[in-house]
Amino acid sequence: MPLVDATATPGHGATTALALLTIIITLCYLGLCAVWPFRACRHCGGTGRRKGPFGGIRLCRHCDGTGLRLRTGRRLLNATRRWQRRHRDPGSTRQGDSPRRI
Repeated sequence: MPLVDATATPGHGATTALALLTIIITLCYLGLCAVWPFRACRHCGGTGRRKGPFGGIRLCRHCDGTGLRLRTGRRLLNATRRWQRRHRDPGSTRQGDSPRRI
């Protein structure tokens, strides 16, 4: 019967590498969202304008004519920061932290 090293863990190398790769990609994406929070709007191609049904040009309703959209990761970062501010000190409330009323 052959001896097996105590450090050998067969079958876990690919799983560990995949988990590490996923963590690295996620951290890089969150860094990208922190540095460049906006991306080009998919609907208007970043121009802020779209053609209407009869050929007229209208402002893009998805980006409000700016051509920029907030990245999903940046939305997540903003929501996390907002949650931390709300739950940091229960006695203090800031004016910008109140829920929206429509």
